Amino acid sequence: MTRVQTQYQLWLEDPAIDARTKEELLSIRDDAKEIEDRFYKDLEFGTGGLRGVIGAGTNRINIYTVGRASQGLAQYVRGTGTDAPSIVIAYDSRYMSPEFALEAALVFAGNGVKAYVFEALRPTPQLSFAVRYLGATAGVVITASHNPPEYNGYKVYGADGGQLVPAFAEQVIAEVQSVDSFAKVKKLTKAEAEAQGLLQWLGEEIDAKYIEAVAAVSQNPEIIKQINDDFRIVFTPLHGTGNLPVREVLKAVGFGQVRVVAEQELPDSQFSTVKSPNPEEKDAFTIAIAQAKEWDADIIIGTDPDADRMGAVVKDPNGEYFVLTGNQSGAIMVNYLLSSLKERGTLPANGVVVKTIVTSEMGAVIAKHYGVPTLNTLTGFKYIGEKMTQFEQSGEYAFLFGYEESYGYLAGDYARDKDAVIAAMLICEAAAYYKKQGKTLYDVLQELYASFGYFLEKLESRTLKGKDGVEQIGQIMQAWRTNPPAEINGINVTGVEDYEQGINGLPRENVLKFRLADGSWFCLRPSGTEPKIKFYFAVQGSIGSEASQQLDGIIQYVLSRVDG
Repeated sequence: MTRVQTQYQLWLEDPAIDARTKEELLSIRDDAKEIEDRFYKDLEFGTGGLRGVIGAGTNRINIYTVGRASQGLAQYVRGTGTDAPSIVIAYDSRYMSPEFALEAALVFAGNGVKAYVFEALRPTPQLSFAVRYLGATAGVVITASHNPPEYNGYKVYGADGGQLVPAFAEQVIAEVQSVDSFAKVKKLTKAEAEAQGLLQWLGEEIDAKYIEAVAAVSQNPEIIKQINDDFRIVFTPLHGTGNLPVREVLKAVGFGQVRVVAEQELPDSQFSTVKSPNPEEKDAFTIAIAQAKEWDADIIIGTDPDADRMGAVVKDPNGEYFVLTGNQSGAIMVNYLLSSLKERGTLPANGVVVKTIVTSEMGAVIAKHYGVPTLNTLTGFKYIGEKMTQFEQSGEYAFLFGYEESYGYLAGDYARDKDAVIAAMLICEAAAYYKKQGKTLYDVLQELYASFGYFLEKLESRTLKGKDGVEQIGQIMQAWRTNPPAEINGINVTGVEDYEQGINGLPRENVLKFRLADGSWFCLRPSGTEPKIKFYFAVQGSIGSEASQQLDGIIQYVLSRVDG
């Protein structure tokens, strides 16, 4: 028998696997391709933890793969030498999230590791905060962020509240891989874990402390109070965890005119009102925009299911609603935050902004204007969190703002992951601040372009699922790595940065970045969490039409070669 057939049969015969799971597997016994996709490999526990389609099989996320991952993490935590190891667990509104959270908690308890579990769904950034606040050894979030409904995931955090970076993740991965049988997974019942004090539920106390920490970053609460009656916010949590915390923090800093999109307010594992619960997608705001038009709202904000990403929609000069890109929102918030700190004389001399290598340079140019340097990291907020912890230990820099083009932002040092709650607060506060001056955020963006250059970016991707898709993505990267272009549309390619070689002091990662003589660049990066390869494009021109033409030309060249 092949590996696939052997694994399929082992699951059917394993006494540790429940009857319902076996029924699911028997229902696909005549579908060879489906069996292959479920069993051709183990669902990888990578640097970001687990993420996959929910279902039975080694290449799926289920209580068994979650239990195995939890056993490995418990072994790692116990090996740190901590006297009383503990792990905080949060989860979102996806299918099986509460069940996976409880399974992880009972496995931790079975290994003598105390589990703090939120009593209901909570945002990912609140988990990061809680790990730090409680002095826990690690943290876990059960989420697949904005993936389709059939997905879920298992993200691991270190004692600093940040996602594990490769050096530590590799140690956890080794422990997970050592769990080669479900029989090795130790577990208590819920009653046993609670009786032994190894399962503790978290609720309102942590909520209040988290909101307090976020609200403390507010820059101009007096402006909010002055303009409050004349400033309207429409908010959609897209059926996720952002509903209560975003409303609470807006209330805490003084916003009173907030309407939540009722159709998308409550948790819904199917995310039934949207094609994708992703604030990066304009379609996700369709209902919110319609309601904003009726109410004449100043700004629309949306958060993804685990509330670590935030998107914003603002009015253009024609009164239409314009969806800001992650790069545009980031640039606006960098400018607002740094200008506010400078205005009050509280901009630290060693302040720093941190962004990723695929994020626009516009924010860095703005930061430089205020005398603040910008540092680059690999893609993934875990690397920004790692920098924050280094700054905290060395005192070299005072962290001011971190962001990535994929709608992830953080200000303040209360957490170590991107936070849609604080991003929602800051972008609304910026909009109120500039409205007091007679401007919309669209107006502010145009002023920034006029002052610092017209930066234009775009993200394209190709979804390639399954075993064949993995191979295709590998072939695409290999082709560009071994045969890079010398020029694109008459513009010379002046440099190729292969991050797999470990350049600029950064960890190795399968990313290629091509720089052109006119300052443009594009980047190829396989996604670490979805069956996709992503293509990032960026140009800078003196006027919008010039930048747009440059961008279109580069995109057409790259994608025609990829699809060719």
